[in-house]
Amino acid sequence: MGMLTVALSLAVASNVLYHLSQKSVPEGVHPMLSLTVTYVAALVVTLLLWPLYPAAASGPPSLSRVNWSSVAVGVAIVGVELGVLLAYRAGLRVSLGATLINVTVALVLIPVGLLFFRENLSLTNVAGLGLCLAGLWLLL
Repeated sequence: MGMLTVALSLAVASNVLYHLSQKSVPEGVHPMLSLTVTYVAALVVTLLLWPLYPAAASGPPSLSRVNWSSVAVGVAIVGVELGVLLAYRAGLRVSLGATLINVTVALVLIPVGLLFFRENLSLTNVAGLGLCLAGLWLLL
């Protein structure tokens, strides 16, 4: 199994666990308490996994190499977590939640990829976008 397969399998399995767990957070638990417990657990898991992941560069890890993007990811993660939790509490069905959110995100990121990362779209990609839009319409 190649690294891409392992990475995608981990992402898919983790996303499934994520949505099932978010949908299962009890209604009476304050959202910020739930997120605090989530991030304490994430910190513990990260620290436990750190020694298992090989360093990309020689020498000790350096905080000076970290840029704004790590902080932005942290802010974004809190927004994603809180948004999904509140959406499920507002009645979003777990069977549609991930699809609705991910297709919408993909559609928003298309112009970003084109404008800022100089990505290209093929005719097949455009057809896929049409199917995404149709699927999104059918979900709503």
